[in-house]
Amino acid sequence: MNPQGPLAFTVESLAQESLRFQSKLRAGLDTLHQVEDIGYGATAREEVWRDGKVVLYRFRGERAATAKVPLLIVYALVNRPYMVDLQADKSIVRGLLERGEDVYILDWGYPDRSDRYLELEDYIQRYIGGAIDHLCHEYRMDAVNLLGICQGGAFSLCYTALNPAKVRNLITMVTPVDFHTGDNMLANWTRGLDVDLFVDTLGNVPADVMNWCYLTLKPWRLFVQKYVGMVDVLDDRKALEDFLRMEKWIFDSPDQAGEAFRQFVKQFYQGNGFIKGGIDIGGRSVDLRNVDMPVLNIYAEQDHLVPPDSSRALADLVGTDDYSEVSFKGGHIGIYVSSRAQREVPGAIHDWLAQRSR
Repeated sequence: MNPQGPLAFTVESLAQESLRFQSKLRAGLDTLHQVEDIGYGATAREEVWRDGKVVLYRFRGERAATAKVPLLIVYALVNRPYMVDLQADKSIVRGLLERGEDVYILDWGYPDRSDRYLELEDYIQRYIGGAIDHLCHEYRMDAVNLLGICQGGAFSLCYTALNPAKVRNLITMVTPVDFHTGDNMLANWTRGLDVDLFVDTLGNVPADVMNWCYLTLKPWRLFVQKYVGMVDVLDDRKALEDFLRMEKWIFDSPDQAGEAFRQFVKQFYQGNGFIKGGIDIGGRSVDLRNVDMPVLNIYAEQDHLVPPDSSRALADLVGTDDYSEVSFKGGHIGIYVSSRAQREVPGAIHDWLAQRSR
């Protein structure tokens, strides 16, 4: 007879676990008193260009950049871009700077009601285009390197297809391309959305609505499991600060400009425009065959937001003969903050760019 029963626990083991839990909670009260306001960003940066709320920053590393061509990072609209520079030991940006890259990033800011009618053309041609024009002018060159991440990768593909002469090398990371793969839960939900009614009713899309949608893709993991697991780090100040910093990023989400949201859902999530055609940016059609420069596509093997098949579809669409893929063993967030990511991702980007700068 098994003394632990079919569920493999005893009264004594339950009592011990309860005591351990109480001890962690008591220690957590002391630890929380030591935790100050949780900051983010490991790297010094300076503003170099601005258009309204959108700001272009240059990162300043501990060593001078050796790369001759600047690298512009374009992040998604739905979260803040400091995920790529979250803290000293979790910073893709820092890894790139240490390898001599000259790194810039676009910060979209926080849209308000005055931005209700911003369109995809504004984000792609006006903001990304304006930042690239600024860099080309400052460096006295015709084209820069572009790194687009998630939705920012989709924007970067559109910009590059419309302005191929302005992009020397294109890197996409966890970027959705085929929005109608069977394992794309978010796309399946969005396909049935009456986005006209949604935007006409709300105007800008509230950040809380977007966060709720993302969290409910993995309700057990994101609503319960991670907070139960937090108990294990309550007596570890650094681990607790890391947890709280990640939570701050998750819930520090901007509202979405209504018109741009409407266009993105219709043309990408519902229309699957990269695959089927029909992406219109300011009256111009996006054709990925115009992407004729070197392309590096990095995807995450356990990505629940951008499944690998969604990202790998890019290979058959671009016009370049110099196309490379890198698979990362992790998820959509792990590709920025895991220890594996710090070892692998900046090096892969730098080495690929270095081979094309000779």
